[in-house]
Amino acid sequence: MLKALICDVDGTLTDRRRRVNSRAIEAIRVLIDNGIRVVLASGNTVCFMDAVSRTTGTDGAVVAENGGVYRVGYAGKLQIHGDRESCWKAYHVLESYYASKGQTLELLSPDYRYTDIAFARAVPADEVKEVVKEYPVRVIDTGFAIHIQAPGFTKGEALSALAPELGLTPSDFLAIGDSVNDTEMIRVAGVGVAVANAHADTKKAADWVANREFGDGVVEAIQKFFPSFSYDV
Repeated sequence: MLKALICDVDGTLTDRRRRVNSRAIEAIRVLIDNGIRVVLASGNTVCFMDAVSRTTGTDGAVVAENGGVYRVGYAGKLQIHGDRESCWKAYHVLESYYASKGQTLELLSPDYRYTDIAFARAVPADEVKEVVKEYPVRVIDTGFAIHIQAPGFTKGEALSALAPELGLTPSDFLAIGDSVNDTEMIRVAGVGVAVANAHADTKKAADWVANREFGDGVVEAIQKFFPSFSYDV
């Protein structure tokens, strides 16, 4: 029996314009009010995740920076994994490459990140991968930003580490996501769901694909896999 939910934010709880789906939040609150643990997971920063978690009503357990950072509760210690120095080296190579083409990369919240480098999707992700292919980093295009991250740390690995600290196992979780950075999380969880707007690789990794897109797909999944609760959404 599923005991917990881990859910991506951008593209899953939000639409493509990053507007939060209020129906999905209400469905999540039904779970919280019935004792189901809820973890929000994102490529975004911890401070962003804190704001989303507090307004949603969770207890503050989060996965941030695509698995490079996780924490149990608002007062918990940040668990930070990854070599950010190697990410900066790769980023500076990219910076020089695009400067030679008259382009400037736009960093996203660099002062609030612990493990990865994120920048705006103004350049092709495949080109970024080619430029830094000799460096010990991986490039992730989430559909909202491009991330440079040390290999070996994913949302799935963060879930595997986080779950025991919550007194749970990964198989206790329903995982919902849309992007390629959600695939490992979806595979590790007891049940993995891709919303209808998800990347093709994410859908392949999922146990079930929602009929609806974005937050409406989250509502659909929650109602399907936690059917014993009453949802007025």
